[in-house]
Amino acid sequence: MLKAIHHVQLAMPAGGQDRARAFYRDVLGVPEVEKPDNLKPRGGCCFEADGLRIHLGVEKDFRPARKAHPAILVDDVGTLAARVSKAGYAVKADAPLEGFLRTYVYDPFGNRIELMQAIA
Repeated sequence: MLKAIHHVQLAMPAGGQDRARAFYRDVLGVPEVEKPDNLKPRGGCCFEADGLRIHLGVEKDFRPARKAHPAILVDDVGTLAARVSKAGYAVKADAPLEGFLRTYVYDPFGNRIELMQAIA
């Protein structure tokens, strides 16, 4: 029986850890956590806070996820999207879904991430 999603893993090219930190930690505000010792040789990095877990793994023939994406609930999609844009990353507005404002942002590797804000 399925219970919950433990984490979402996105791919990145080798050597992209500093760019990942600049986006996920510094812009989105998700703290980095240390990878388990047995996974460190694989490269990549992990960001986790309050049940949100985004892991980035190195993929040899990396191609960004342009359609598949995680959707993350946020408190203020407009403010966060503006912060992402100001930091120089791509932002693409999209039509609201019933009960949500939403937009897409793209990490430094081109992976699409949906930001969703619940509305009354």
